[in-house]
Amino acid sequence: MSEFAIKDEFLLDGEPVKIISGALHYFRVVPEYWRDRLEKLKAMGCNTVETYVPWNGHEPKKGKFNFQGIYNIAEFISIAQDLDLWVIVRPSPYICAEWEFGGLPAWLLKDENMRIRCHYEPFLRHVDDYFQVLFEQLVPLQVNHGGPIIMMQVENEYGGYGNDKKYLRAIANMMLEKGCVVPLVTSDGPWHDMLENGSIPELAFPTVNCGSNLKGHFKKLKEFNNGTGPLMVMEFWIGWFDAWGDTEHHTRDEKSAAQELKDILELGHVNFYMFHGGTNFGFMSGANYYEKLLPDTTSYDYDAPLTEWGDTTPKYEAFKQVISQTSKLPKVNFSTEIIKKDYGKILYKNRVSLFATLDSMAESIYSDYTMPMEKLDQNYGYVLYRTNIGKKREIEDFRLIHANDRAHIYINQELTFTKYDLELPVKESFELTAEENILDILVENMGRVNYSIKMEEQRKGIKNGVVINGAYQSEWQHYSLPLDNIEMVDFNKDFKEGSAAFHQFQFEIEEIGDTFLDFQGWGKGVAFVNGFNIGRFWEIGPQTKLYIPGPLLKKGMNEIVLFETEGVYRDEIYLTDKPGY
Repeated sequence: MSEFAIKDEFLLDGEPVKIISGALHYFRVVPEYWRDRLEKLKAMGCNTVETYVPWNGHEPKKGKFNFQGIYNIAEFISIAQDLDLWVIVRPSPYICAEWEFGGLPAWLLKDENMRIRCHYEPFLRHVDDYFQVLFEQLVPLQVNHGGPIIMMQVENEYGGYGNDKKYLRAIANMMLEKGCVVPLVTSDGPWHDMLENGSIPELAFPTVNCGSNLKGHFKKLKEFNNGTGPLMVMEFWIGWFDAWGDTEHHTRDEKSAAQELKDILELGHVNFYMFHGGTNFGFMSGANYYEKLLPDTTSYDYDAPLTEWGDTTPKYEAFKQVISQTSKLPKVNFSTEIIKKDYGKILYKNRVSLFATLDSMAESIYSDYTMPMEKLDQNYGYVLYRTNIGKKREIEDFRLIHANDRAHIYINQELTFTKYDLELPVKESFELTAEENILDILVENMGRVNYSIKMEEQRKGIKNGVVINGAYQSEWQHYSLPLDNIEMVDFNKDFKEGSAAFHQFQFEIEEIGDTFLDFQGWGKGVAFVNGFNIGRFWEIGPQTKLYIPGPLLKKGMNEIVLFETEGVYRDEIYLTDKPGY
């Protein structure tokens, strides 16, 4: 048993320690590779690993908890301890992390009055219920109980969202009541009011998040802390994330980052954000929203020292060199053999239109008016809205009212137009030429905003309704399409050009390795490997390949299914051993 304390310095059993940590999110890496990534973190010279904890991953439905597979946090922390690494845990309720809704579960939004990240009793009750279960996992793993956890963080960058100190204190006290005995910290940007807004020094020690001018920001942090305590950058931004539509993959040169690291280690302590970014599997990539929607790519490579697929980089070597001047580098034997495989061209086997297999994928739910995704007890994916809009005539005013994020509008299953983000409420005009007309609207949730004030406006689908010639349209059928039942796609049904469709590929392999799905020539959608959702693709880039970790494959027959929404597809896909953008 040990004790970690924050005094004038970080102390372990009364002795000063230098924290050199790297961020590695267990939920962005397949469990079979946790040990490999942690070994490489240690070999770079880190003595600590930091991870967020995504509430929406651990409680996907209210009262239904998941600590298995990629969400087995206790196993991840235990592997870190096997490697003699300390652990910093940042356990929600909000994590940002470019993760869907900043880690908050979407089911919170079923309550129309819900207020998040503030002292709103219904929100706090949900957090308390979750913490009761989460801390059963974390408490035994603290250093005081023989585990590796040395610190836990209260909320995350709260100073960039609000200044509700009553809320922050409630979260901190909740953590203490649930058994947290290691020191609490907060982390905020050092600009404007952020440190003041997000800090509760009487309960949690303040740290900063930044990527440059570390000496200047450490000076500001020292002044804020009245000259006492250690200086730590909880997020040293050594790269950045990408959004769909960015002109190129974000990178940062290793020389400037290494120089900043030298400055940090001269004065204090560091946590690299990220050491290894990993992948936004499934529908879990988040988004930012300022002037327009900026949904994050599936890759969370972050230009980190370790690539999305686990290779070391020149940045890794540069950081390793800097750290070696501060502490002795350990000798680490890498225990996981990882190879890359080029499986080549694979021809399609079957394809079927969404409309043809809709009834096998979802049951219709009737409502007089449109319901958003959350009211349908759905968190992610797509919703198809269907109604009869009557006889042939001119439609002079067609609008979607309070809809998010992207909608395909079909008349009698023919695509009429597609609307995205700011275009959604814009009036459209068109002519109905058939005697009877069925309107279908396929709406995609492209990832709830994970940062700043737009988080309060993240109900997906169509919230208020559809206006046709100045009046709200009623009598709707709703089809929930979270695509968590991909095995229910009926490939015996018909395929129609130009519509959203499922495309099936099968291939046999004798040797398993990491590979990369090159989706150039495809439009937009999501990919499934042996039923596992590996994430979104979109022809606008900058990402052009999806990483497929070897453990998702099996010897013998494998299946890939692409759900593509634009009618842009090819008869083949390519699985290559060449990673990158």
